[in-house]
Order: sequence, then structure tokens, then C-alpha cells
Amino acid sequence: MAATKITVNSNGSLKVEGDFEIVDKNGNVYGLNGREVISFCRCGLSNNKPFCDGSHKGHFEHEAAAFDLPPKKQA
Repeated sequence: MAATKITVNSNGSLKVEGDFEIVDKNGNVYGLNGREVISFCRCGLSNNKPFCDGSHKGHFEHEAAAFDLPPKKQA
């Protein structure tokens, strides 16, 4: 299966595709019913959290553009 790819969509969700498993805080696995692509809500408006249901349309603005993080802090 393909490596996991996460796309930060402008004005929208985080799209996850490839080989992945999603678990809740207790380690329980979400039943994805064979889906190989899902989208996570970033706006907080979805009625299907943590998954996106499109509620962000017209209510969430973020222009996604890649950048480099600062160097990792050394312990």
C-alpha cells in the first residue's frame, strides 16, 4: 500500500490518504469501512468530528503554503 500522505487544504480540511489507522485517545480504532482517503476537520464546525463534513465552507480561511519549521530543540 502507498505511504501515508497528508495534504493541508487551503480554507479546509487535512486530507489523509494511503496506509493509515485512526485511533481515539484510548486506542480504540475508528471503523473507516474500507476508506483509503479521509479528511479531518480543522475549523471545529463539523458535526462529524474529528472528520470533515464540509461545514467550513465560507467560515474558515487559511491559505495553505509549505514552510520549514525551526530546528528541533535539543534536550
